[in-house]
Amino acid sequence: MKNYKIAVIPGDGTGPEVVNEGLKVLAAAAQKNGFKYETVSYDFGGARYLKTGETLPDTAIAELRKFDTIFLGAIGHPDVKPGILEQGILLKLRFALDQYINLRPVKLYDDRFCPVKNKKPEDVNFTVVRENSEGLYKGMGEFKDKGTPNEVAIQISHNTYKGVERCLRYAFEYTRKNGKQKKLTLCGKTNVLTFAWDLWQRTFDKLAKEYPDVKTDYAHVDATTMWFVKNPEWFDVIVTDNMFGDIITDLGAMIQGGMGIAAGGNINPQGVSMFEPIGGSAPKYTGKNVINPLAAICAAGMLLEQLGEGKAARQIEESVKTVVRTKLKDLAAGKMGYSTTEVGDLVVKSLK
Repeated sequence: MKNYKIAVIPGDGTGPEVVNEGLKVLAAAAQKNGFKYETVSYDFGGARYLKTGETLPDTAIAELRKFDTIFLGAIGHPDVKPGILEQGILLKLRFALDQYINLRPVKLYDDRFCPVKNKKPEDVNFTVVRENSEGLYKGMGEFKDKGTPNEVAIQISHNTYKGVERCLRYAFEYTRKNGKQKKLTLCGKTNVLTFAWDLWQRTFDKLAKEYPDVKTDYAHVDATTMWFVKNPEWFDVIVTDNMFGDIITDLGAMIQGGMGIAAGGNINPQGVSMFEPIGGSAPKYTGKNVINPLAAICAAGMLLEQLGEGKAARQIEESVKTVVRTKLKDLAAGKMGYSTTEVGDLVVKSLK
């Protein structure tokens, strides 16, 4: 019997609440499918930072490398200046553990919750592969003459062939294995960002020759946002850089029903990956037992898929789909018709 080690970072705000429901469903899936796991919880987040002035201790990365995977709730505290926790915890973990892929499935489970008219689940069903370790989020740049009328702020989009190639290769492999149309779209801005996107396009075209079974096309990022709304059914798998991926996946979350259903993975295919709901800590709902836990539950399903427990992952997704279609009035916090814990119970019941 397989036994996995899972690091759990509940985090801030409603993070611990949704993580609890994810772990509840994980326990049911393990029992049903005959695998075991053990968890170790870490208190990284805003409360710890306010108490100790520390985001991640020096020993944290080395310790987390010993786990099979990481389950994250949310990072973000209203009493901590924006950027401190995000850079000191989230980005530090992604970069240090080389989680160079951000994987974002965009799936509509019930057309009642799609804000786009006349779109059905078969229309909103695609995946965004986002490069997760380079680009503008690398944090490279400088000020010149800061605080003067002549100030210049320079933010560098740092792209390497190695970083671009491994992201694109992952996307081609993912499309070959999982793509419903076997089509991969490169989303960029080749007409304006002529250095970074020249590298992306050349590498994309080079790799396409190795994957003749994968259809390829290209779309500017601004056109992509339009087509997400007008014709989401055009897309199968999309690959893009760090910043564009950050933007278009939030739009993707909206057309799939909102942040309450949107899960993502920060993936190192050869190392330790981290899975999370993408909606943030939602501090105003903390402790009210009204937040939607389905994104965290879906993240737990993605976590199992990455561990090789594909059958259990599919069971979780089908259970979430059943609960969304047959039980919930809405996907927004406080409007579901059920509490946070009750939604978790419904998924467990459907799973069993």
